[in-house]
Amino acid sequence: MVAAFVLRGLCGARAVLRFSPAELLRAPRRGHRLTPADDELYERTRISLLQRESPQIMYIDSYSSRGFMINGNRVFGPCALLPQSVVQWNVGSHRDITEESFSLFWLLEPRIEIVVVGTGDRTERLQPQVLQALRQRGIAVEVQDTPNACATFNFLCHEGRVTGAALIPPPRRTALTSLERAAE
Repeated sequence: MVAAFVLRGLCGARAVLRFSPAELLRAPRRGHRLTPADDELYERTRISLLQRESPQIMYIDSYSSRGFMINGNRVFGPCALLPQSVVQWNVGSHRDITEESFSLFWLLEPRIEIVVVGTGDRTERLQPQVLQALRQRGIAVEVQDTPNACATFNFLCHEGRVTGAALIPPPRRTALTSLERAAE
């Protein structure tokens, strides 16, 4: 077996020596080529970065310690994002989140599939009875820190999912962050 590999290597080396160095430079190397092959030149690849294809889709542009920029509108403080609207959310921190504060998510039609919760600069645990109340009503819950919750909400909305978000701005020590700049 080893002899077969050595023999192939020697035959390949002899075949390479038949060509001049100029011919070797022009010869295509299919193993490590940097240019596309002829059949690849006519196929175009298109990448779409979470562009708003529909104007009614909610999109979080940026966030800061004071609030959020949603579809070009500034929202101060914690907010709840619903499929077609934004409302102020009356919580101060993740400790203030109760079953009652989530009631607006299960009162809507069409029913929300998933609620993304942003708890500030860190992912915090919510009370088990709050999570259980949402699950009993058929609503999935994703609890994350606010930067990741914003990105997850944008992604789910872009996929066409019926999504809600409950967001608490990160504290003052977190610098102003733009999701557009993070995507670049």
